[in-house]
Amino acid sequence: MSRTPFAPLFDRIVDDAAVFPPGLAPLEAAVRDHLDRRTGPYAAHIGPLLVPATSAAEVAGLAAADERTEGAPLEVGLVMRPGSPVQPLLEALETLHDDTRVLVTAGELGWSSEWRQVLAAEVPVVVEVGLGEDQERALDDLAAAVDDDHDVTAKFRTGTTPTWRWPDERVLAGFLDAVVLRALPFKLTGGLHHAVRGRYDGEPMHGLLNVVLATHEAVHGAEADDLAGELARQDAEVLVTAVSGLGTLDAERVRESFTAYGCCGVLDPLTELGALGLIPTKEHQR
Repeated sequence: MSRTPFAPLFDRIVDDAAVFPPGLAPLEAAVRDHLDRRTGPYAAHIGPLLVPATSAAEVAGLAAADERTEGAPLEVGLVMRPGSPVQPLLEALETLHDDTRVLVTAGELGWSSEWRQVLAAEVPVVVEVGLGEDQERALDDLAAAVDDDHDVTAKFRTGTTPTWRWPDERVLAGFLDAVVLRALPFKLTGGLHHAVRGRYDGEPMHGLLNVVLATHEAVHGAEADDLAGELARQDAEVLVTAVSGLGTLDAERVRESFTAYGCCGVLDPLTELGALGLIPTKEHQR
């Protein structure tokens, strides 16, 4: 039985990044599996399938060939990695603009002097930011672009890449503090596979529950040092008890800020949340 009587905290919390490293699922398999999960036990907690913008035409073909997308289109986020040009994303958005089998939920790209070109496509825009002074400039730029017509979300990488070191609790806390101060919604990407902060396969990883609680504290005015303390906690029982104590209004405020995160093993965190009693599954509801 779920500990929490409300849905908003974990609704559509995990975007399906199966095709991205380290998962690297073939696109055809990723589309098939994602559509299968729409009727699976964790369906309510899974967001769109994230795909490279350069695969837009292939995605359209795969969606058209699957009868499950008729009347219920495949939801996708189109992604361009930081450092990539904007034009392929603009072309992908145009390719899928009138497609009835594919619904584009967002265009995602790295911050650059060209990112605002995507605003004209009239889809939500997610912009990945870096560290230090570049992060400050990027977040100021994003905040200045937000208005009634433009839906803009900041994105931050919590996992390592060959060119990106793992951001520890102080680095992540600084980002959370910065986006909340600017009233910018944010999403995370990479490395957030587990419910609780710890070392997994010898590597440090942030925990989903830690991020939820740190976001809760941030929207209530906590500063970066306090947020870092929340992000560093490794006692699962303490974290579960704290999350279970959040009310519906608290959950809604957290999710207005922390919109989602991309995970290549989309079921990994959800099975952990289910085991902790924090989300219901169909089995629990019988």
